[in-house]
Amino acid sequence: METQSHTSAVANLIVTDLSKQVTMHAQNAIQFGSQFAEMKRELDRMRSYLTEANRMKRNNESVKSTLSELNELIYEADDVITDCQIREDYLRMKGNPSCLFPSLGEISFRYNTGRKLTELNKEMVKMREKLRTFVGPITEQSRSDGRRSRPTSWTSPSFDQSEIVGLSEDTRKIKDWILCHSESLHRVGIVGMGGLGKTTIAQKIYHDRQVNVSFQKKVWVSISQTFDELSIMKAILKQLSADDSGTEKRDLLNRIRDALSHKSYLIVMDDVWSIDDGWWDSISRGLPKFIEHNSCIIITSRNEDVVKRMGATESRIHRPRFLNDEESWSLFCKVALLSTKGKCNTQLEEVGRWIVRKCHGLPLAIKTTGGMLSSKSHSVGEWMRICENFREKLVSDCESNISVMASLQQSYDELPSRLKQCIWCFSIYPDDHEIEAEQLVRWWVGEGFVRADGTETATEVAFNHLSELVSRCLVEAVQRRNFDGRVYSCKMHDMVRDMTILVAEDEKFCSFNRDRRHISTVYSRHLGVTKETSFQSLAGNSKLRALLLTSTNSIGFSRKTALAEIKTLRVLDLSFVKLDHICLLDLWQWITSLKRLAYLNLRDVANLEEIPDSVRKLWGLQILVLRECKELKSLPTSITTLPRLAILDVGGCPSFSCLPQGLSGLSNLEELYGFKIPSPATTEACRLSEVVELNQLRVLQLDITEESTIDEKELAALKQLRLLRVLSINAWDCENKHIIRKLDNLSPPTRIEELYLRHFLGETTPAWINPISLPQLQYLCIEDSRVLSHMNEKFWGDNEGRWNVEGLCLKFLPRLGETWETFETAMPALKYLEISHCNSLKNFPCNIEGLGYWTKPEEEQENKDDQDVISCDGSNEGEVDEVH
Repeated sequence: METQSHTSAVANLIVTDLSKQVTMHAQNAIQFGSQFAEMKRELDRMRSYLTEANRMKRNNESVKSTLSELNELIYEADDVITDCQIREDYLRMKGNPSCLFPSLGEISFRYNTGRKLTELNKEMVKMREKLRTFVGPITEQSRSDGRRSRPTSWTSPSFDQSEIVGLSEDTRKIKDWILCHSESLHRVGIVGMGGLGKTTIAQKIYHDRQVNVSFQKKVWVSISQTFDELSIMKAILKQLSADDSGTEKRDLLNRIRDALSHKSYLIVMDDVWSIDDGWWDSISRGLPKFIEHNSCIIITSRNEDVVKRMGATESRIHRPRFLNDEESWSLFCKVALLSTKGKCNTQLEEVGRWIVRKCHGLPLAIKTTGGMLSSKSHSVGEWMRICENFREKLVSDCESNISVMASLQQSYDELPSRLKQCIWCFSIYPDDHEIEAEQLVRWWVGEGFVRADGTETATEVAFNHLSELVSRCLVEAVQRRNFDGRVYSCKMHDMVRDMTILVAEDEKFCSFNRDRRHISTVYSRHLGVTKETSFQSLAGNSKLRALLLTSTNSIGFSRKTALAEIKTLRVLDLSFVKLDHICLLDLWQWITSLKRLAYLNLRDVANLEEIPDSVRKLWGLQILVLRECKELKSLPTSITTLPRLAILDVGGCPSFSCLPQGLSGLSNLEELYGFKIPSPATTEACRLSEVVELNQLRVLQLDITEESTIDEKELAALKQLRLLRVLSINAWDCENKHIIRKLDNLSPPTRIEELYLRHFLGETTPAWINPISLPQLQYLCIEDSRVLSHMNEKFWGDNEGRWNVEGLCLKFLPRLGETWETFETAMPALKYLEISHCNSLKNFPCNIEGLGYWTKPEEEQENKDDQDVISCDGSNEGEVDEVH
């Protein structure tokens, strides 16, 4: 995997991404083809210098200054490209992409854009030459070295028992796993963020007396040091006192097999970062597996996905916890107060505990802090001074190879480039702030940090990025969807956040004061608004790209504030903002002047009754969220002229009447929430027949009221939405029998993967909810029906059709009288069940009156390795075939 220095990663990221965007845009550009071609050439040339320049930056201020200038240049180029793309998309929607008869405004745009592109290309040539003077010729060898570079560290099985605190429970659980199993080769994972004690737990198990008696051979491999296949094989052979000479991998692997044959063995693979180059597949195939000898592999990693790919099942993955206050203090005393055997006076203890609390239970931070203080005077004044400057001292006073920041920095350096800008975003949020995943994901999409990839939309890619950050233990999931683990909300450990702030500040991603508090300045590019935020300090700012309310619902906006002069925003999240004492006319005049705005969130904004027709000016808008705006009544027809709109959310707006006609013109729409099926009296409303023309739609939420009418020909129309994956129907307790009968004849597309049915007042489920009509359904949720008493007979399928559903949610269905056995038979793939207030259900394996959960017990996996195990009755005595 390619790694990059944290320094000036923005240059690598944006240059690479911008080169792709220029290429895509040049295919459609008519006016600026030659300029874009020249820009593409310069960007490609410049990329060859960046990796080396990044390595030099830490020790060379001139290089650092040049890369900073390059960042500014790249951001300017990105703005010009974005302006061109937005304009062309709009003209294409209007049916005049080439604009053969340009207006005066178009002529002015072409002139100014051409001039900017020419100037930018000249500056890029100068910048490349400047980089070249620092870096020199770039050879293929140096490029190869750059790709293979990775931070190295070393771990060993030895450890200091005196510095272990709070791990008894951890070691006891893992010992039970590895000593009480019956598999020929058992795999156990230990996963957590850097500094949490994964290696220490593995070391303690490795030296445990019971473990020593149970395993005839033991091997400890530090993967962070020996990360190539050959080195790992030699390290294993050396610890087995076997011949490690030669470079033929097959021979080395057969020697490992011979040394471990007919023996029980324990192998610890410590600090595994990646298995992408295939080293693990080769080694694991060569490890002997015998029925009569129980062996085990323990894997420690910061990446949960790596551990699972190496064969550890979810039930055998241990995630170390943070230490509690008393454990933290005990560990601190063992290190900081070693000379006094852990004793100190009451005043010093009070300050010491204050310092320890700042470590938030992270063992490495506690030990590092204790080590720093052990060499200081044990005086209240000295400790108080360090406490007041805790984080700065923690970074500057420690040896870089053992400091907390160095450990966390290594996790950051190992991130693929596509995740680096994403993680910088966490720096704008306050300490210990719970962040809505949807806000993060839509920010990333709106600013272009993530883009659609093949069959996945940009939103889907963004959620995958967030899951990967959680898997890598850099972000903590606070709330998840139980069915598939999708993150609903998350937070970041304070120590990881401190590291992120250092990187974000170095990259000029956002601004901080000396106390590491996020602030607004004339140089701010991204701003999280709190009660303390001063907008006046934004005066003269021409860089701001994202503004989000993070811990306040007030912005105090007026046309006289510096905020009203900002015209560069791409992301504006004003969710939950209070409009008291704000002139709506002024606010909308400012919002609609933001030509590059891609994401606008006005969720649950009180007193917002309408959206002005001037919203048509937002040609670049991709995401518009108006969810839960209680007073919102309608949207203007001009909303249908936004060429890039991909997500429109008007769900949960009780006063909202209907969407306007012309919605079918939104050819890029992927997610639509809150589509109210109108009544015949609403003549200017968008009908269901128009929605089916949205051939990019993946998510659709339908709202049905007493006044709604569905034409017969519309019942089968949904089937045309071939890309639709999520369908939600909110019937809102509609008692209209005619509507209920119509819903029974609905024909959704067969590729639906998630289905939600809420407030439906039919006595049975609609007939189309059956395994034949929905063969790819993975998750089914039925909620809030006081009438539903049983499932339609077609629901249960037959011998030829069984559900592939893996997750089922039934909530507030007091009359539903089905049995667990019928569900279990019809849904053999069911893994997760959630029940709430369904008192008439029978024989279910969880609580049905309150909130109950059931998860299918993890089955014994049909491990293909076990197919290699031969009964010891044969001449091989259970040995696997020789490795080839």
